[in-house]
Amino acid sequence: MDDTFTSIHAAHIQEIHDVPFNVLIRPFPSELEEEKVLSLMETLKNSETKEHVPPVDVLWVTGREGGNYYYSFGGCHRYEAHKRLQLPTIRCKLVKSTIEDLRTYLGASTPDLR
Repeated sequence: MDDTFTSIHAAHIQEIHDVPFNVLIRPFPSELEEEKVLSLMETLKNSETKEHVPPVDVLWVTGREGGNYYYSFGGCHRYEAHKRLQLPTIRCKLVKSTIEDLRTYLGASTPDLR
């Protein structure tokens, strides 16, 4: 597992958060390679190696009435591994974003966030 992974969105973000798994919004279905998911599950189950799994980038959007929304578009295999293991949190880099940023991904399907 390459723990030097960075993305364009979160390359400048150093802080990693343990985000409750159940607050992540994933608007698109994942295309998965089963071997990758299983490998990540094994890594996550081992307390000595679980920190080697790179955090997932999450767009953190504040709604117009102050609600917080956490959108995850990448990290499909990492997300699925956490889901199957029923882990309560997932390591994330929060990318402070706007509704306009979200519209870049969702277009006319962007919800009215409160």
